[in-house]
Amino acid sequence: MRKVICFLTSVMAVVLLIGFSIAVVQAGPCELPDFDAGNFDEPVDNPYLPQSVTDDLGTTYIYEAEDEDGLIRDYIHFSTDIKEITIDETTVTCIVVNDVEWIWVEEKGEWFKLEETEDWHAWDNFGNFWYFGEDTIEYLYDDDWTLAGTSVEGSWEAGVDGALPGIILPGEPQPGDCYQQEYYEDEAEDVGKILRTNATVSIDFGDYEDCMKMKEWTKLEPGNIEHKYYAPGFGLVYIKELKEKTVKVELVDVVSGGIVPPTGPPTP
Repeated sequence: MRKVICFLTSVMAVVLLIGFSIAVVQAGPCELPDFDAGNFDEPVDNPYLPQSVTDDLGTTYIYEAEDEDGLIRDYIHFSTDIKEITIDETTVTCIVVNDVEWIWVEEKGEWFKLEETEDWHAWDNFGNFWYFGEDTIEYLYDDDWTLAGTSVEGSWEAGVDGALPGIILPGEPQPGDCYQQEYYEDEAEDVGKILRTNATVSIDFGDYEDCMKMKEWTKLEPGNIEHKYYAPGFGLVYIKELKEKTVKVELVDVVSGGIVPPTGPPTP
């Protein structure tokens, strides 16, 4: 059965409490941050992902990467939908971020859906961007690209079955900060570390300075590492997937409105 590596799965998954950086150092390396539902009543912007992305009908970020199977295109949409997440009898209102990934298979002349995910995020009162879980479906194909089944492996919700929320983007990032981005034992255990806050990124879509460079990995798949670059006041613009070979994932467009499935061959 064919299983294509999804480059941007829960990429926002495509993000603490005041004094978070100090708390991480004191608590030990790469631990879950403390959670307090009372810190979400007056959320403020994260310096690398402002709340304005959810204005009007929302914003959709479009990314592309070349894989040995074909061109992968990923759509991440910040919707106006919400989801209430309850942890220990306290509730946080999260925004719903839709993430849908397709691959263009040249030999078939069509797009195939690889994965669709509903992620749940919230900004807190100090600009930290939290991750509360996801509902995901992965589409599995045989060698002839006939749909062979689906998988919901990796789905989780904070407050359910021992799962806990983590941080995607800290409000006051400092090089060296390391923290867990999620926790659901043996299913979701991603970790993030701030490498620098002065990186420069040049891609076809634009040039970005003073970017935050993050290293992300999971304890469940040793050796799979991502370097993500966030532009200040804008969001994720570039990823390097460091696995058996380096794969580059670039932002190619930003549009208003929801996700529109790709049609026809990709533009060269």
